[in-house]
Amino acid sequence: MKRIIPFSKYFIPTAVLSFILMGAGAVGYFMMGFNLGVDFQAGLIQEIQFAPTAFRMTYQGPGNATVSLSRSSLAVVISGAGIDEVTHEFPFTSYSSLSDLVRGLRGVEGLTVSEPASGGARTSWLVQSAQSSPRIEANTPFLMHFLSPDSRPIDIADVRSSLLPLGTVSVQVLGIPADRRFMIRMEDNELGTSGKGVPAEKIISTLENAFGSGEVAVTRSDYVGSRFSKQLSDQAGSLLAMTLLLILVYCSFRFKVQYAMGAVLAIIHDGLIVVAFIVWSRMEFNTIIIAALMTVMGYSINDTIVVFDRMKETRRIYPDDSFVNVLDRAVSECLNRTIITTFTTMLAVVCLYIFTTGSMKDFALCLLIGMTAGIYSTIFIASGFVFLWENQAKKREQKKLKSVSVKAKA
Repeated sequence: MKRIIPFSKYFIPTAVLSFILMGAGAVGYFMMGFNLGVDFQAGLIQEIQFAPTAFRMTYQGPGNATVSLSRSSLAVVISGAGIDEVTHEFPFTSYSSLSDLVRGLRGVEGLTVSEPASGGARTSWLVQSAQSSPRIEANTPFLMHFLSPDSRPIDIADVRSSLLPLGTVSVQVLGIPADRRFMIRMEDNELGTSGKGVPAEKIISTLENAFGSGEVAVTRSDYVGSRFSKQLSDQAGSLLAMTLLLILVYCSFRFKVQYAMGAVLAIIHDGLIVVAFIVWSRMEFNTIIIAALMTVMGYSINDTIVVFDRMKETRRIYPDDSFVNVLDRAVSECLNRTIITTFTTMLAVVCLYIFTTGSMKDFALCLLIGMTAGIYSTIFIASGFVFLWENQAKKREQKKLKSVSVKAKA
């Protein structure tokens, strides 16, 4: 016969532990608040890459010249009123080095190209900045960047130090260190009124003052307004509330009200544990974290329903047994299944945590915390609440019977 573990003995100590952990999260929230991402807080977000200037281009010919860079080639398009559109394409298979590419570009009428910074560099290393227009002008040189695979990584501490004169600016590493890519975020109150134009350019100029002119390429630049960020926050709250409501309704139909309330309480517990971790670790709270919370909720309710189903079945098999024995037996019988399935899922999540970076790494870490809390809450929070409910119901019934018996004797 399978050994029955008396989980019911630990309901009170584990409830105290849960209150301590959630209380710590609440204290952290009121002291520090969330480290809100740009999704939930108005501000400017820029993704930059430290890449030296490969060469500069200006155009003084007829019409307009624009440049586009793909993984396999660089193209210059000449177009405008009164002239036929012409595309000059330079595939990297034919122009493998910067020197070869520059010689090819100089063959375009009206296009002036400076000497390459490193003639032996590969054209496959080219990086195009998204900060400026792709149009090549006569007076303002168009910069094309490149990044060698053996370039020295940039320390994030150095990036933060260089941006200190701008005020509150958060910096996050993107990709592997060799990519030299960073995400820079400035909150709306640091930007002034517009949030565009000068502040975005000021970030780049400040970085170039510290790391060298022409050393920074902007790969993405976005501004999120306060109206959009508030709308996104409201939608996230509504989504979480609707999820809990639907789970409550489903479990009420599937089991009983006390089981539904226990399941929802366990889900809220898991969410608050993850939130406490996010607050104290200062992890950026963004839409990826909302997705992680939703995933944790779904996984937690799955375990809880399996345990509740086993309680229901065990109670039918042992109708004369006390509820505490039924509960301990059901949880003990499901324990191996709960641990093995969660551990198997965790293997995939651990791989996600190890081999990814940035927001996906945070997503995986939140899942690991949430899944661990999910096992704990299924056994001690959801089951503990149902046990407490049944005990109180039994006491009320005994009190009612005693009252009826006293009245009958009188």
